[in-house]
Amino acid sequence: MLYKVKLKNADENVLLDDHVYEALSNDAYLSKVDFINNLRRHSSGCAVFQKTWKKVEGGYKTETIYLHRLVAERFLADDQTRKNNLVGAKNGNKLDCRLENLIWRSRSVASRQRKTSSKVGYTGVYKENNRYRAVISVNRKSIHIGMFDTPEEAALAYNKKSRELYGDDGKLNVIRSKTKAK
Repeated sequence: MLYKVKLKNADENVLLDDHVYEALSNDAYLSKVDFINNLRRHSSGCAVFQKTWKKVEGGYKTETIYLHRLVAERFLADDQTRKNNLVGAKNGNKLDCRLENLIWRSRSVASRQRKTSSKVGYTGVYKENNRYRAVISVNRKSIHIGMFDTPEEAALAYNKKSRELYGDDGKLNVIRSKTKAK
């Protein structure tokens, strides 16, 4: 069974496996702080619990618990390694915290999976004059793939090179259908 937990500050839900939901609900500390009912959408897109506590010696301490990380640490700890120590979502949905969707990744893989900041809208594709350059990073060095007439052709060339270099850990662009400019 699947649980949908409504976020406190957004019209979105977090997805959890039933046994994960039960374990979190029955945890003494998490129940005490009402963890499940105080999940919020973080600016990073993840579900997070944050609470500020007043310290006895003065000042404040903010406790932050990322749901995807908590679930991975409790239920997928055997898959964590020194290198693969970041938690990611296989399908890209950071609110999908089902065990089948969470994976331990290395920093380099997580970086490759990040959303693009390219103005063209495709990772590794940049407009130069009236053409599009495709590039990919290998060991922190930019490798020229080629020049193309359309951003879609450049994105496809990037995807091919990414698969060749990184296999399943490589970033792949989702190619949008072409619309004619008027």
